[in-house]
Amino acid sequence: MVDIAAPQTAALPRAPARNADRAIATWLFLCCSMIFAMVVIGGITRLTESGLSIVEWRPVSGILPPLSDAAWQAEFDKYRQIDQYRLMNAGMSLEAFKTIYFWEWFHRFWGRLIGIVFAVPFFWFVLRGQLRGRRAVKLFALFCLGGLQGLIGWWMVSSGLKPDMLAVSQYRLATHLSLALALYLGLLWTALGLRFGQSSGTRAGFAVLALVFATAMAGAFVAGLDAGLAFNTFPLMDGALVPAGYGDIAPFWKNLFENHAAVQFNHRWLGIASLVAISLLAWRLFKAVPRAALAMAFAGVVQVALGIATLLLWVPIPLAAAHQAGSVVLLTAVAVAVHAAGLKQAQREE
Repeated sequence: MVDIAAPQTAALPRAPARNADRAIATWLFLCCSMIFAMVVIGGITRLTESGLSIVEWRPVSGILPPLSDAAWQAEFDKYRQIDQYRLMNAGMSLEAFKTIYFWEWFHRFWGRLIGIVFAVPFFWFVLRGQLRGRRAVKLFALFCLGGLQGLIGWWMVSSGLKPDMLAVSQYRLATHLSLALALYLGLLWTALGLRFGQSSGTRAGFAVLALVFATAMAGAFVAGLDAGLAFNTFPLMDGALVPAGYGDIAPFWKNLFENHAAVQFNHRWLGIASLVAISLLAWRLFKAVPRAALAMAFAGVVQVALGIATLLLWVPIPLAAAHQAGSVVLLTAVAVAVHAAGLKQAQREE
């Protein structure tokens, strides 16, 4: 059997790279770090129930928050017209509204900032002839995906503005998060290729990466339904391995996305399955790169531990935000390992 053990990030084979490639890679790594922060900010926005505080989508004029008492009152009056205020936050003070408004505004502002940080260097590299051909087309497609995220974000928010809605649709929340993570992984993979060499990855590695991604998506449904506030024991759920009511909704497939018990059960055990798969992959890589293998396994253990702690402590905001951040850290660790494994396998086949 071919050993596809991957070197750790710090020891990735550094084939001579042109200065332009290094500069582009650095820029893309910066964009990745900003998307990472965006996911965390989005998680805090959701956890603080702030996502419906801005009831209009103003891509240009909305870049500035209210700057006067009258402007603040006008925004507050708009919020008081939706059902989330009337049914959940009736009597909220203006000062309390300013707090939830901040997180939604900051989330949108950070998205605009990412667009600027991506667009300006992109066109600079293109004009200088340092970014061309398929690579330029690929990055432009990722830029368009980032722009689509703004539309998806508003599509998500608008679902929570409908009558009798207290939060956004869990389906739209999962779509929004999945596109963010897909964009992150696309930029990360491109940056790794520019910095360390192009890699085709490995089938086993991509399978583990897909499993971790699916676990994150299952977590989005837990978040969208506030399913983490039920069954706050582990490993059993109300004394049972499979909770009562798992398949109560008809047709059955809806339980996977709309049933609190089923959604939480699925996320729990996808997380455990991911940890097992990551551990097996880390064991396979350990002989060649012990630190990299241990780092990937450690990220998996920490993420599962954060998830269990978040559940047992009834979803405290700091811990829940750390768990969401941990999902991106884990995806990063697995993606780097998959990329490096592909490089290593190619070297052995030469």
